[in-house]
Amino acid sequence: MRLMHGMRFAAGTLSVFPVRVERVDREVAGQAMVLAPAVGLVLGGVAGLPALLPGPPLLGAALALGLLAVLTRGLHLDGLADLADGLGSGKPADQALDIMKKSDIGPFGVMALVFTLLIQATALAEAGYAALVTACVAGRLALTWACRAGVPAARPGGLGAMVAGTVRPSAPWLATPAALLIAAGLGTLDSGTTGAVVLPLGLLAGLGAALLLLRHAGRRLGGITGDVLGALVETAMAAALVVCALLG
Repeated sequence: MRLMHGMRFAAGTLSVFPVRVERVDREVAGQAMVLAPAVGLVLGGVAGLPALLPGPPLLGAALALGLLAVLTRGLHLDGLADLADGLGSGKPADQALDIMKKSDIGPFGVMALVFTLLIQATALAEAGYAALVTACVAGRLALTWACRAGVPAARPGGLGAMVAGTVRPSAPWLATPAALLIAAGLGTLDSGTTGAVVLPLGLLAGLGAALLLLRHAGRRLGGITGDVLGALVETAMAAALVVCALLG
């Protein structure tokens, strides 16, 4: 029953799926961030359906990414744009955080959105449905790592403060092999032995790219925010899709 609170919190925070969140506290938030890859699995499975339609692969990829944006309320894309504006400003941490809180999008945010979506769509058109599901899992696995104990919040309020440091140190090390097994299974179903190797490599590449961004954002801002978490999701997805496209 306690895990159900975490799953509801994860689904309610990371998607538009209709769930009733009955309990919100840091314990539940930690459970939710550990279960986030499971939400990514469902999101990828649903959002990737347009990529299976007959027609130009790039069109299917664009429709799939559009559907994914709808299913996530565009929150991760918004976080990517805000973080790009904050880091791109070159301002000290407090001023960069103020920039990230503004509702408008600056030039760095626009560039980040355009190039990230272009890369994702092009790579997805080549890599296919299973790669998108894997990328969605990788993006949410990055949340598990970003919210582990020892990673502080950059500001006292907001989603970042709610989830920062809530994941036990051992949890990411347990969640990652589980995610790799899922990726390997998807790859086997999609393209046999080759896919069973390529998709896990894509997942690891996505996670690695997100952790590098997490390290940089942590140094510049002093910790995580909701925007940082969103940017990690999109970065992990882009890197995972690129590796799957190149190796697949």
